[in-house]
Amino acid sequence: MRDVILTCPLDCPDACRLKITLAPDETLGEKAVKVTGDPSHPFTQGFACAKTVHYPARQYHPDRPLYPLKRLGGDFVRISWDQALDEIADRLKTVLAEHGPHALMRYNYAGTMGLREGTHVHAFFRALGASELDETICATAGTEAWVMTYGPRYGVLAEDVPHAKLIFLWGINSLTTNSHLTPWLKKARKNGAKIYHIDPYQSKTSLFADEHIKINPGTDAALALGFMHLIFRWGLEDREYLQEACLGSEELREAAKDYTPEKVSDITGIPTEKIEQLAREYASTTPSYIRVGYGMTRHEYGGNNLRSVLLLPAVMGQWKHRGGGVTLSTSGYFQLNRKKLGAGHLVKASTPRINMTRLATALQPERGIKAMFVYNSNPVVVAPDTARVIEGFKREDLLVVVLEQAMTETAKLADYVLPSTTFMEHEDVYTSYGHTYLGYNPKTLNAPGEARPNTWVFQELGKRLGLQEETLYWSMDQLLEHLLDTEHPFLQGFTPERVRQEGSVRLNLPEGLLPYQHGAPTASGKVQLSPAPHYTPDSLQVTPEHPFRLLTPPAHHFLNSTYGNLENLNQAEGGEPLALMHPEDAAPLNLSTGDFAHLSSPQGSVLRQIRVHGGVQKGVIVLEGSWWGLSARDGKSINTLTSERLTDLGAGSTFHANTIGVTKA
Repeated sequence: MRDVILTCPLDCPDACRLKITLAPDETLGEKAVKVTGDPSHPFTQGFACAKTVHYPARQYHPDRPLYPLKRLGGDFVRISWDQALDEIADRLKTVLAEHGPHALMRYNYAGTMGLREGTHVHAFFRALGASELDETICATAGTEAWVMTYGPRYGVLAEDVPHAKLIFLWGINSLTTNSHLTPWLKKARKNGAKIYHIDPYQSKTSLFADEHIKINPGTDAALALGFMHLIFRWGLEDREYLQEACLGSEELREAAKDYTPEKVSDITGIPTEKIEQLAREYASTTPSYIRVGYGMTRHEYGGNNLRSVLLLPAVMGQWKHRGGGVTLSTSGYFQLNRKKLGAGHLVKASTPRINMTRLATALQPERGIKAMFVYNSNPVVVAPDTARVIEGFKREDLLVVVLEQAMTETAKLADYVLPSTTFMEHEDVYTSYGHTYLGYNPKTLNAPGEARPNTWVFQELGKRLGLQEETLYWSMDQLLEHLLDTEHPFLQGFTPERVRQEGSVRLNLPEGLLPYQHGAPTASGKVQLSPAPHYTPDSLQVTPEHPFRLLTPPAHHFLNSTYGNLENLNQAEGGEPLALMHPEDAAPLNLSTGDFAHLSSPQGSVLRQIRVHGGVQKGVIVLEGSWWGLSARDGKSINTLTSERLTDLGAGSTFHANTIGVTKA
């Protein structure tokens, strides 16, 4: 047996370095038998999350597709790679000839964060001139809110968090979704920091924090503006920082005047005295650190929710102090050369764009899509308005090709399933949105069966279609050369050879970096406080038929839908998807823990087991995790209930802005 160190590929800010134990295997040569964290990595610090330690069970799952499959009637039959690729290429030639390249689309997201297998493979579609996918389902509302305020997404580094004396974990269940921040939070607490969790319902992070501030869903902008109202009223703002490093402070001051503690209390459900206490603590404690999540952006006005919170450290000049400021993502530090990554240079302004949050609409026959490829995603579970998504996948005139490591519900609806390799079975390079280490993975294991990397599949299809775009056929060496072809000081001294040799290389950041100390790398060179944000309530109509608000935050043992086929993790989350409900909401409906109820919305209905839970707000139903519909008693994903409504900024998803009805089954 031996150990290897690789970067985790999954959609998590931690991008852990994993210590993987390999054992001899008669068929494959070696197999992965154990996963834990790399004890020598400064960020991973020797532990892996509750889900990734089970990765070998996923990698060698008995239902993993190992050979190309073709649908014949209602069943799949095994075929050769040559047959699969030849038939798919012939179908594509027909689509291109009869309907043009815009009739072809891809649907992908963050099943792998690898720049090669996750992003560069888009080169195939861009070389053909296919419709472009706007990847909006998670981060675009938050990204736009940050970029319009600060420019690149830098944020406070985790290793600086122990300097903070006051911490707000705001709209994030960090113990589940950013677990390697926890040791730094503990160091801050040991140094005297107080930790608040501001979130609509009680989670593991609420129990970890010193106090949980239970806020009404979608009202974060009101609370942040309420803090500013008091700070300005008390004259505690950092006037020097506002004058020298910011633009629009007077406009912001004027906007905050309306947000009195009494008004904010009515909106947020937080008592007036608690609002005043929190504002006073924030205004009088330096350094103060805010870790925000994307949860508050998944509302109709989610972009302004987040942007309001982002302005708080500017008002108080917290960016001048180590450990002070706010973090959404650290991805902005990775100033790689991305000009030809995924052949992005081929995208034209005239290319039609498809918002992935509105896949159900994009697949309607009149929209003209005749062929689609799905990779690194499971849209039948994760996309809104599931029933219409499934309806689209079942169209007789639509070619569906799915590249997968698991027989997901999306794969089961494909015309062709092409078996993909995992991160241990191909090479790739990884950034992070929670730390500043660039990671590289060599190909470590032989893939079982005939699984192939995404890049190989699209290169083979490209050859059959006669594509000449050179970037499509780049090797890992060529891609690394391109990515590191930059003079940016953060990447000074980075070479492909060094990245390959070291495996995880910290960006060349100055010691004690304070990224927005004197302003921001925006067009003006300053932090943009203008246009001033405002609180706007979602336009949801709570009716007698749909009186509850649905929230669908992450589950502790899942990562989106990646681990949905592992029974032990399903059992760790209760065995099936559970709807959390406040006791005062459950009693009038004669519902108790263990009962079943129909949850309904204008989009559809599902059957769920009820768990009565005092940590949930009245009028709110919480269902944690992107469970596979196959794990539910009715076989339906919770996104059967969610709509395609978009956010105010970034045209993102609004998974927390849906009203539902509940009736006992």
